[in-house]
Amino acid sequence: MKEFRNPHDVHKPVGSYSHQIEIKGNERLLVISGQVGMREDGTIPDDPFEQIDIAFENVLRNLRAAGMDVKDLIKVTYYLVGEMDTAKRRELVLSKLQGHQPCSTLLYVAALASPAFRVEIDAWASRAE
Repeated sequence: MKEFRNPHDVHKPVGSYSHQIEIKGNERLLVISGQVGMREDGTIPDDPFEQIDIAFENVLRNLRAAGMDVKDLIKVTYYLVGEMDTAKRRELVLSKLQGHQPCSTLLYVAALASPAFRVEIDAWASRAE
């Protein structure tokens, strides 16, 4: 069983995330490697927001392959090259999370594995057995 919490003495989350998640009982744990904005055919769009969309869809595909869905996410880390419109990025992420609030970290980095990549997303998920 997962318990999503925001302690009363910690500031309110500034996005779609929880400050902590405690997992109790018998849960399966899935760790998803960093997913980039590469389509199944190997193409990579130039638009960073399109890359976020594709990378998040790749996370969701990994979840489905393990018999899980977005509600099983417990931790998501976003790696972004260069700053982007915060409101637009948050709106896109909110649409992907469908109201779910896993723990979250956002990092701006100098580069990723290829100069074409502007976004990478890794994730952890758990589901009761």
